[in-house]
Amino acid sequence: MKLPNGPQIPPLVQMVRWIRNPMSFMEACAKSYGEIFTIRLDKNLPPLVIISNPQALQQILTNDTKELEAPGDMNQIFESLLGKHSVITISGAEHRRQRQLLMPPFHGERMRNYSQVITDVTQKVISQYHIGKPFNIRSATQAITLRVIMQAVFGLHEGPRAEKLQNFLSDLLEKASSRLNVALLYFPALQRDFGPINFWGNQMRRQQEADQLIYEEIRERREHPDSSRTDILSLLMAARDEAGQPMTDEELRDELMTLLVGGHETTATALAWAFYWIHKIPSVRQKLLQELDNLGDNPDPSTVFKLPYLNAVCSETLRIYPVGILTFARKVRTPISLGGYELEPGTVLLGSIYLTHQREDIYPEPKQFKPERFLERQFSAYEYLPFGGGARRCIGLAFAQLEMKLALAQILSSKELELVNKGEVRPKRRGLVTGPDRPIEMVVTSQRQVKSPILQTTTV
Repeated sequence: MKLPNGPQIPPLVQMVRWIRNPMSFMEACAKSYGEIFTIRLDKNLPPLVIISNPQALQQILTNDTKELEAPGDMNQIFESLLGKHSVITISGAEHRRQRQLLMPPFHGERMRNYSQVITDVTQKVISQYHIGKPFNIRSATQAITLRVIMQAVFGLHEGPRAEKLQNFLSDLLEKASSRLNVALLYFPALQRDFGPINFWGNQMRRQQEADQLIYEEIRERREHPDSSRTDILSLLMAARDEAGQPMTDEELRDELMTLLVGGHETTATALAWAFYWIHKIPSVRQKLLQELDNLGDNPDPSTVFKLPYLNAVCSETLRIYPVGILTFARKVRTPISLGGYELEPGTVLLGSIYLTHQREDIYPEPKQFKPERFLERQFSAYEYLPFGGGARRCIGLAFAQLEMKLALAQILSSKELELVNKGEVRPKRRGLVTGPDRPIEMVVTSQRQVKSPILQTTTV
């Protein structure tokens, strides 16, 4: 079998480049080898075929159960944080079962419960920032998304356990995002303490302390069930699979961690990028504020959610620097012809969301932030895929879009903000996803005098 061309430098060097800056590494490979290429990160692991051709991506993402499979073993890098029973780290029938149990809280009527949580939390967080005092917008958006997760997912609003769990989880995720921790994930042999150097051990102890609090919450809920609760943990505890079986405590813990990581870190980063672009380009801010100001008194969240320019701004934010830069891996099950190559069983395929979003033929001037492109045409699910695709498409994408739009509308309607430094911000690796390469400092210049800065109703 002849794999697509790729860099010939030693696997260790490729691994270092991948850990340091996967975006620039992929761009360099695409420039030299085209829209399908092969990288080798470890001589003991199979090579990875990276694809950014929409037709090839469609072939991959629509064949999850036929010529291809989405194996959980390719996602073991997530296991130390998410656990062995996460919907990300499992595959096959087990994956389908967990996904079916997880889907209902994120669709239809259930979404109504989340609008008020998002707007209330956003209002409380942003009210802490005062005129003339610079702050890191990502710290603000992290506070918003973590509190939303605590209330919507865990059902914890106030109290010692809520505060303790929030602090533990915030610290755990922050430490997990360091470049050193990422390197340890890619080199399992280093996942231990070396004398006084106990970085990995400390991280695992933080994880155990957070787990203890999560298991305490699960145990308390089992001992005192309350059918009136609508938080996601309660809904998952009540859910039953086709055989009538509930999730175990371990499954609940792992899915809660998955929702936390997937719904906190990613949305916080996307919101920070949105504020950066909105305030870096005056015309974008002007158009968006005009659209928001035309809403009238007490706008309904469903109306906000459907605003065309707000949607375009969010879509372009997720296009230009997607937080997740790759689809989950697929492995060839039966021989397949892809992009002119005959690939044998066992070949590992990864869709490059980042490279696809940077294609000049789909997105002219791809390095420019242009929300209008999403008003001028619709893109297919294989040209625009910030939430991945196929059987592993993000379960919480509707929740993330709702949170992003309502938080932006809430803050922009109530505060006049400015960037402290209008210099360029670029993406860099942050844990297993991406984030800004420097703090995005903002400052409140005044309160906005509009009739309806706060969204009050709960219909979505």
